[in-house]
Amino acid sequence: MPPRDPMTALTEAFTSLLFGRTESTRLPVRTSTGQAQAVYLPTAAPGLGDSGVIIGREVYSGKGYIYDPFQLYGQQLPAPHWLVLGESGNGKSALEKTYVLRQLRFRDRQVVVLDAQGEDGVGEWNLIAQQLGITPIRLDPMAALDGDIRLNPLDPAITTTGQLALLRTIIEVALGRSLDERSGFALKVAHAYVNQTMVDRQPVLTDIVERLRHPLPEAADAMNVALEDVRAWGLDVALVLDRLVDGDLRGMFDGPTTVGIDLDAPLIIFDLSHIDRNSIAMPILMAIVGIWLEHTWIRPDRKKRIFLVEEAWHIINSPSVAQLFQRLLKFGRRLGLSFVAVVHHLSDVVDGAAAKEAAAILKMASTRTIYAQKTDEARATGQVLGLPRWAVEIIPTLTPGMAVWDVNGNVQVVKHLVTEAERPLVFTDRAMTESSSALEPAEPAEVDDLFEAETEARVMSFEKRQGVG
Repeated sequence: MPPRDPMTALTEAFTSLLFGRTESTRLPVRTSTGQAQAVYLPTAAPGLGDSGVIIGREVYSGKGYIYDPFQLYGQQLPAPHWLVLGESGNGKSALEKTYVLRQLRFRDRQVVVLDAQGEDGVGEWNLIAQQLGITPIRLDPMAALDGDIRLNPLDPAITTTGQLALLRTIIEVALGRSLDERSGFALKVAHAYVNQTMVDRQPVLTDIVERLRHPLPEAADAMNVALEDVRAWGLDVALVLDRLVDGDLRGMFDGPTTVGIDLDAPLIIFDLSHIDRNSIAMPILMAIVGIWLEHTWIRPDRKKRIFLVEEAWHIINSPSVAQLFQRLLKFGRRLGLSFVAVVHHLSDVVDGAAAKEAAAILKMASTRTIYAQKTDEARATGQVLGLPRWAVEIIPTLTPGMAVWDVNGNVQVVKHLVTEAERPLVFTDRAMTESSSALEPAEPAEVDDLFEAETEARVMSFEKRQGVG
């Protein structure tokens, strides 16, 4: 043993005199890993409670991950709205479908799905609709011409203010710009006249187009302008609305609302798969369906409603449509509405024409679920959503079925689990082409036990406490 340094010896002597003890060299301890693991106990973020539906397992702790925006609202969530992000083939579709199926086990839940994807002439949700005995509301211009489903933007169930706002949105989406004051005046005058004079039937878009083409002298006198000026102001508006009446979208919106749409069904599916997702028709459809539902479906009856929108960038990326949905989201919070927006890339919306409106909608989504993305996309997503650095670094490495969940700052990595009963409904032909085999659970029996036993018990316990049924 080498001689001790005089300074070290002096320091130890001083320490012993002052504190009554000396520092000693700790001898190494040899042990097994099984024993050593008790020294460093594993830690995991707290869960979200035990009320709601089972999503899967929290990866680091292995605990069941349970989520319900209605139970968390007001305590852990300032808003019940949810944003789902990720590239195709990583499990977004499976999550959405199992989430809806599990929510429907609660008897006070209703769900509307805007199904914008599909194969073989039907929407992606068609199998689930068949299983539940539900007929999707298929919006198809060709079928509408043969008397199929119609939604009337001038339906009396919608307030006159809502009708005018919807007409303005349709026109602004089609024009790609805001409606100027003169065109807005011509539209307002035509709409007011039609609503006042059509008392024996539902007003329809044809009536608005006709009045725009032939304005009344009273409209010109009110503004002290020539009648030809009022007609010129409304020309662009008439041309846009004429597309819904006699153009490529004819049949779906130019007649009274189809009788027999069951708005009390637990699940309502709007099949938009026959509409070109890249055409101007899609955001127009989103606006009409969204506002029609606001005035006909959402009611103060204590039911909890979920509004799930596929391809939601058509909403968030259009300023006019986004403004309408902003109002719907704010209004819906008082009446138990959870809005679920499914988007492939956040860059699709934050860099678009509706950046301001998109930021407002994203801010209202207190729950964010992010599936695998490329490194650059993950970094941009993390910056916009304020994710912690460790979560941003994990996102590119996530395997199918795994996602980062951010529930108002409670960030965890969750493995989504699918039961044997759900698998045929979730992994459709389309999903099979997107590596669905990687999404299937490795231990079906264990997954069934987790979902069937725990979910059944939680549903019964929750409904007993709430006095449902």
